[in-house]
Amino acid sequence: MTEQPNTPWISENSHSCTCGELVPGDVLVVERTKRFAVLDAAPEDQENVRLTLRALHGGPDFHAVHPRSGMVEVAGERVDPQAIPLVVPTGPGADFRDGDRMTVLRSAQPEREERHYVRREGAWQLEGGQGQGEGRGAGGGAGGGAGAPMPDDEMRALMALDPRAIVCRLDPVPRPGRGGRRVVVTGVGAITPLGGDAAATWQGLLEGRSGVRRLDGEEFEGLGVRIAAPSAVDPAEQLPRARARTMSRCAQFAVLAAREAWADAGFDQAEVAEGTLDAQRVGVSIGTIIGGAPVLVDADRTLKERGERHVSPHTAPMIVPSGPAAQVAIDMGARAEARTVVSACASGTEAIGQAIDRIRDGHTDVMVAGGTEAVIIPAIMASFTAMRALSPGAEGPEKASRPFDRARDGFVVGEGAGLLILESEEHARARGARIYCEAAGWGVSADAFHMAAPRPDGAGVVDALHKALVDAGARPDEVMHVNAHATATGSGDAAEAEALRTVFGDDAELPVTAPKGALGHLQGAAGGVEAVAAVLTLHHGVVPPTVGCEEPDEGLGLDVVTGAPRPLPESGDLALSNSFGFGGHNAVLALRRVRAA
Repeated sequence: MTEQPNTPWISENSHSCTCGELVPGDVLVVERTKRFAVLDAAPEDQENVRLTLRALHGGPDFHAVHPRSGMVEVAGERVDPQAIPLVVPTGPGADFRDGDRMTVLRSAQPEREERHYVRREGAWQLEGGQGQGEGRGAGGGAGGGAGAPMPDDEMRALMALDPRAIVCRLDPVPRPGRGGRRVVVTGVGAITPLGGDAAATWQGLLEGRSGVRRLDGEEFEGLGVRIAAPSAVDPAEQLPRARARTMSRCAQFAVLAAREAWADAGFDQAEVAEGTLDAQRVGVSIGTIIGGAPVLVDADRTLKERGERHVSPHTAPMIVPSGPAAQVAIDMGARAEARTVVSACASGTEAIGQAIDRIRDGHTDVMVAGGTEAVIIPAIMASFTAMRALSPGAEGPEKASRPFDRARDGFVVGEGAGLLILESEEHARARGARIYCEAAGWGVSADAFHMAAPRPDGAGVVDALHKALVDAGARPDEVMHVNAHATATGSGDAAEAEALRTVFGDDAELPVTAPKGALGHLQGAAGGVEAVAAVLTLHHGVVPPTVGCEEPDEGLGLDVVTGAPRPLPESGDLALSNSFGFGGHNAVLALRRVRAA
């Protein structure tokens, strides 16, 4: 709260004098426990003097008229009036929001006592282990034990006290300029190189396993790089054959992940069909890069080798990038919308961000959101190899993807899907749903620099990080974990690290993990799968290690979690999940943990 240097210590030696003898800098002793500095002493009339006073450690000015001959007690030392800050207190009518901070200063006491609160989940938490709440220890008369959260009504009562003795100043979080509904995550689903569902994927991340392996299919013979991270299960085998034949592999991944997430959220597919859940309030938002493009490659080969009659009639609807979102909507009966986001490797994260907005602004109540991709095909592998973007895997597949490692040499192509069930908080609580965390906000930006290289100074990423924090109504010091994009390329990892240091400082104790060491780079699905990992990190309170990072690059200046899982820090509430793509597409998702009651 202090905006100028603290006032000096005032000794207990005091003496009496008349009001007419007071000069600026004198300190009045009132009721033996309160101290007020004299800022001005001016004649009011022939018999009275008008005093301008301010509490010893800061606060608003107030005036008092006293007889010149009236006796007052004055402290033994004077102070510099210019060193006492003018603080305008916040009145009890202010609006509160989670993330707001309140500074409470017992400004008239000899010993400065300043306490800091932060509002979390509708109540005020005392920061820094400061002990008993101010309202419970400063004559506020409030109940509750030491360290107990202070409800809003008690904080308002504290703010209504005489500001000449206690000053309360609200420091609100940045208010997002959009609708106000809170959005929460109630379900997760994933199919990845580590497992056929979210639980297996999460366990693989905690165990530090790698899903990267050598590609043995004959179609990959002759390629310069033959390692990738294929799905742990074949999605076509998890679906009825007739249904699978109408979907691209990319769409198959999305449907399976959506079914898992839907069930994990406590929904039943029959709820939409039977009308107990309004289908027009349920939507889909899925990111992908190429969608069913591999189907087109196969169809073209079939046309050339076997002729027109052998090309499947399902080819055209399967190749469109909007196919996965449409197939999920059909499978679930979701009629509000089925949107597709294509923004390179930021697609999955941006799809989640757009879903947050749709719920927050009242267009939908429930959204299935995330990313899906299936790009492990020879043409794509050959293109990335020609760009020198892929790791050659010289030390074997399991050591190919090395995010933030000193010897990182490129990314590994992966495939799969990761989806979240997002709901408005009131909708989730009305049905008694389990809440993993809050989907607090997101940010997006463009590098406007190069089609394949990131801006070296990370300025575009910095913009996305700042936007995500503002949208979430949070400050950098509230972030306790970053789920990094970190593809294991030299320039990409360096640019992201530069951006993180810019936003959070060189000395920030911020645990960072990079799932691509275990999963490879799932392209358009990366943001969705990594969002699932970030949600489970908050829910379980543990950060998975970064597979492949055996010798962290010290020049990056990051606290990379390696070797074994690490507990989340106790301080802070926010986790960020970063996704960046070709062309300078940057997207950052902000998730806020929900503490147990």
